[in-house]
Amino acid sequence: MQATAIITAGGSGRRMGGPEAKQYLLLRGVPLLVHTLRVFQEAAEIGEIVLVAPAADVDRIGEELLVPFRLTKVRRVVAGGAQRQDSVAGGIAALSDDCELVVVHDAARPFVTPALIARAVEGAAQYGAVAAGIPARDTIKCCDAAGRVLHTLPRERIWIVQTPQAFRREIIVVAHRQARRDHFLGTDDAALVERLGVAVRMILGEGENIKITTPDDLVWAEHILSARR
Repeated sequence: MQATAIITAGGSGRRMGGPEAKQYLLLRGVPLLVHTLRVFQEAAEIGEIVLVAPAADVDRIGEELLVPFRLTKVRRVVAGGAQRQDSVAGGIAALSDDCELVVVHDAARPFVTPALIARAVEGAAQYGAVAAGIPARDTIKCCDAAGRVLHTLPRERIWIVQTPQAFRREIIVVAHRQARRDHFLGTDDAALVERLGVAVRMILGEGENIKITTPDDLVWAEHILSARR
């Protein structure tokens, strides 16, 4: 069963500290966003891609990125919102009528692999809602605002969550609709689904599936590229 991918690239990347949004920063001469889109272009389980971009960039992305890099699975480019959640909602609104499974992924995670995408699609078809993640290896402390430890969390039950996250269409549509109605803002789409009482299954992510957020992350990204080649 094929799925539609919603790639969220609507942010400004302010933590990078530069004039360019992080999704357009170059890794080995290729925009970070293109690295991410290329993986979904290659993934057999992805039938089409909805790209969510800054409103000011929607009109030029096709000519400057999609055509030169032959990203033919990107069928629609839509404007992002004020929050990531708004951007995903915009992507959901642009889904084709025949879409059954939805994979949501952050553009700033360029090292996702086709194998992980396949696991996400398979998991969504089987369970309805899945999120990629890595089991915690370190001890996790819950602290108050002053940094005082309140308690230690059971490490064996803690996962560090990534994207992709994948859902049956009807589940993620209702989750976003209810969050909007309740004025609820979650840090990921799985949190919105959890509010419905729908179980979200964790699937094993990948250590290299890092999110590029700071300049230090770019250094690590270059290292990953070098190691892969």
